[in-house]
Amino acid sequence: MRSFADLDRSIGRVPGSVVTALRTVDTGRGSEALYRDQLPGLLSQLADRARVASITASSAIEGIVVSDGARADRILAGRVTNLRNRSEQELAGYRDAQDYLFQRPWQPLNSGLLLHLHRLLFAHTAAEGGQFKHEDNLVVDRAASGELTIRFRPVRASDTPFFVAELIDRYRAEVAAQHHHPVLLVGLFALDLLVIHPFEDGNGRVTRALTNALLMDVGYSVPRYVSLEQQIASSADTYYRTLLESTHSWHDGQADSWPWLSYFVDILAAGYRTFAERAASDRADGSKQDRVRDYVLNHAPVTFRVADIRTALPGVSDPTIRVTLDRLRREGAIASEGLGRAASWRRLPS
Repeated sequence: MRSFADLDRSIGRVPGSVVTALRTVDTGRGSEALYRDQLPGLLSQLADRARVASITASSAIEGIVVSDGARADRILAGRVTNLRNRSEQELAGYRDAQDYLFQRPWQPLNSGLLLHLHRLLFAHTAAEGGQFKHEDNLVVDRAASGELTIRFRPVRASDTPFFVAELIDRYRAEVAAQHHHPVLLVGLFALDLLVIHPFEDGNGRVTRALTNALLMDVGYSVPRYVSLEQQIASSADTYYRTLLESTHSWHDGQADSWPWLSYFVDILAAGYRTFAERAASDRADGSKQDRVRDYVLNHAPVTFRVADIRTALPGVSDPTIRVTLDRLRREGAIASEGLGRAASWRRLPS
């Protein structure tokens, strides 16, 4: 809420490095429709992978880890009903919260949505989710000696409902006004929600899941295909440091939001670069598959071996050749003869 009190002061003058990162973000956003039209299969695969990576990474940031990877995969797929411990329960809860935002319409953004996400997060545990904090809380660092250092003081419990409602109202009004870049507004929303710290536990996870949804809501869909949480987990020290730097003097309305916003925009830009790289890789593989297909159907002998394709198309990998041959076989264009490395292929009459 405090960050939205005077936006011209807090984000009116955008640093050059952030402008550059926002250009990358906006360029990436402009390519999303093209990828959706041309590479629907790839996007489906990326979405499945990003879902797993985001749930796992966002949980791991909070120390929630299921060491048995195969069991974690079954939990994320909803195939485990007997959750053995708190980590498994909270992993399943984050799965439910993220799926709620990603797999169905979740609007409108209001306090009830935050409470519902928190309820989902703890639905599999004995903890009572879906309520704002009842007591004042502190965000602290614990040294190896056990000594606690206060990182920042969130708003008082008694003020939390007002601050949350005011933050949401101001955010929605500024997005509608379109006076400032929407990515910066989403970043400020995340910062303020983390400083308000409305829950006794689960603040980071609720904020990260909701941030993805808000980005998609304003037209930046890369969190569906690339896990931003995974990037945050790999740069956790910077994540916490920039958040801390942008909380100083927050209660007085004088905080410097740029340490956090610079990090936030950089994470999003990196997500778009990763997205573009994966799309380009898939296009390259697709082009090579087209070359294999053309050779087999139009230039290869009626009966041929994989070695013939290697010779004719240097630079095309064996996996790409096998994928293309299997596709042509399923289409009824070719048939295999023999097994293993000695196998040959025969082109069938069209």
